Amino acid sequence: MNREMETLLSMYEQILEMIDLGVHAVDQQGKTVIYNRKMRDIEGMDVEDVLDKNILDVFRFHPEQPSTLLEALRTGESILNKQQTYFNNKGQAVTTINQTHPLWKDGCIIGAVEIAKDVTKFRKLIAEQHQRGELSRSLAGIIVQSEAMQAAIRLARHAARSEAPILLMGEKGTGKDLLASCIHYESERRLKPFLTQTCLSLPDDWMETMLFGSEENGEIQPGLFEQADGGTVLLDDVDSLSLPLQQKLVHFLQEKQFTRVHGHKPVRADVRLITSTSGDPIDAVQTGELLKSLYYQLAVHCIVLPPLRERREDILPLADHFIRQGNERYGLNVEGLADDVQEAFLAYDWPGNVRELETVIDETLEMMAEGETITFDHLPASFRMKLAPDAPKTDFLFNTEDILPLEKYMEEVEIYYIRKALQHHGFNITKTAKALGLSRQNLQYRIRKYRIDKEWG
Repeated sequence: MNREMETLLSMYEQILEMIDLGVHAVDQQGKTVIYNRKMRDIEGMDVEDVLDKNILDVFRFHPEQPSTLLEALRTGESILNKQQTYFNNKGQAVTTINQTHPLWKDGCIIGAVEIAKDVTKFRKLIAEQHQRGELSRSLAGIIVQSEAMQAAIRLARHAARSEAPILLMGEKGTGKDLLASCIHYESERRLKPFLTQTCLSLPDDWMETMLFGSEENGEIQPGLFEQADGGTVLLDDVDSLSLPLQQKLVHFLQEKQFTRVHGHKPVRADVRLITSTSGDPIDAVQTGELLKSLYYQLAVHCIVLPPLRERREDILPLADHFIRQGNERYGLNVEGLADDVQEAFLAYDWPGNVRELETVIDETLEMMAEGETITFDHLPASFRMKLAPDAPKTDFLFNTEDILPLEKYMEEVEIYYIRKALQHHGFNITKTAKALGLSRQNLQYRIRKYRIDKEWG
């Protein structure tokens, strides 16, 4: 394959991974040949589970709702705006709205492609609002002992009684999403939708469509604000929005209406807006990253969530909470943390905050046995290195009294080395993938699988 062709294929692969629509293509035998990131997210599947396999060996379809991909292969006709519900290999229901087309060459069908919009998550979100217990929805259910977090909860409880916008400030992983959710469920809007959207790493046109919807060829695609009408929308990292979109957000907050992309008529939506930022919004205003007019609109209620290192009284209660959750999830009866692990947890700075603590507990419990106490040897090897950064790096995977299953041991080696490579290349995916001899898609799959977070390595 010549260099120009390799470059084109690399471009096609990256474009497919960035598209915010599911793309699934099969050959004439019904085997998957293209399966992009969004489709994996929609169907809750890993690329290895689907690629090069017949879709009937992976997915289960109801006789009255056969696979639209296979139907397009069989009939040679496109199937437009078809809603389809089917099941992935975990037995989970997936609902999509599809545009499905046969692919032709020299008058013969060579495959079919499906472009899918996900409606599963939105429906699931609405259903979960009626299924969750009242405690899990409430501010009273948040695990907190420190005075700093108790103060934040008091402010949140006050804000929940109003309709004004809220600005949440705190480092990544401090629990801003959870606090926003609890505020919604304690407000008068609790029976209406609560939807979230990150403002990071999306092109302007995609983000505008995501928030405000679009009109094209007579088809209306509702945006986040329309879907959440009567409810609450959380925008994470709002200071990452471009200035034109920030201005459009100011207009929406002032007028309670907006215009869809390519639309002409104003659309009204009754939405309570909660926003968050990981940095200081005043600094963002001074550097021109955040419009002053938007800041004044958003900051009616300002709530600061302190990092976990500044509320160490919460570390052990949170760890116990995540252990209880893990016991239920994995059918265990783990008793808690050994004394030396408790001391290490209290001394560690937790740069990834509550999210890092939850991930460490969850990864640990995956390999635990019934009735055990969590010791140092149970902790993930890569995390043990952070607790003892001066230990010889070449021996960190061998400093364990227990003999791990080979599969688990090799997984820990892989996690450690991928993290090391990412850090060496400043989390540049392209450079890291090249250095490791992987494709970008393969590396991104491993980052998601092992939950490797840029914020804390």
